[in-house]
Amino acid sequence: MLELLIQDVNGEIKAQHRGNDCAYLGYKGTYNVGDKIIIKNDSADKDYLMVKLDASLDTTFIYMPGAEWHYTIPEVHDRTAYYPFSFKGERHYIEVRYAKEYEIYQYRNLALNPHDQKEDTGVYPHASANVETRNETVFFARNAIDGVLANDYHGRYPFQSWGINRQEDAYLKLEFGRPVNIDTIELVLRGDYPHDSYWTEASLEFSDGTEEKVLLDKLLTPQLMSIQKENIEWLILKDLIKHEDESPFPALTQLKVFGTEGF
Repeated sequence: MLELLIQDVNGEIKAQHRGNDCAYLGYKGTYNVGDKIIIKNDSADKDYLMVKLDASLDTTFIYMPGAEWHYTIPEVHDRTAYYPFSFKGERHYIEVRYAKEYEIYQYRNLALNPHDQKEDTGVYPHASANVETRNETVFFARNAIDGVLANDYHGRYPFQSWGINRQEDAYLKLEFGRPVNIDTIELVLRGDYPHDSYWTEASLEFSDGTEEKVLLDKLLTPQLMSIQKENIEWLILKDLIKHEDESPFPALTQLKVFGTEGF
């Protein structure tokens, strides 16, 4: 059984719906500061969900190991990395359903999650970092897994990225929340040249204790690395070596990790 609720900052329920395999809400009303969308799942053996919490967000495959997920509606000043009409207006449609078997077992980008948020909400994949430029939404780590590839500018949507605020020991951690098998990693560097610089080298650390060094170029196009790992639960992008140019601003637009579930 799945249940969807919209709850205000005081814990009052504004709307709700339950269903055996799918729950949905057509909500007529505006979102206020502190409002949350809550998903409840009482089926302990069904952890894979397909969710769509706003018309502007693509339906997303997520792994939810817990019984509840609280998604805080981004406040207006935190929506600069989202489509300008995200969560606005007086009519909204949200939906959650259990993933189909073919969706669970298919080969896909295991990092993709436009529903990710800065804080760890217990839903995966989840991206975090030890630095995000000026703590601004447009430079959060979550932007690197939102599926948006526009990388020839920087700043507000659709040019959001992971920014490192010139920090030499910057790293980004991607958590899958369960074992997965991977064979390809794709990095899309931000390339607002000459404002931007770029990394010539980086390291990828994996939960199995191994590391891989990768070389990068000054490209707007995706840079693919063939890296095969089994049953890893997280990876860290670190040891970022900036090119010796005048710009101090390298950044990451997108991180993709292709593979399958680690059953």
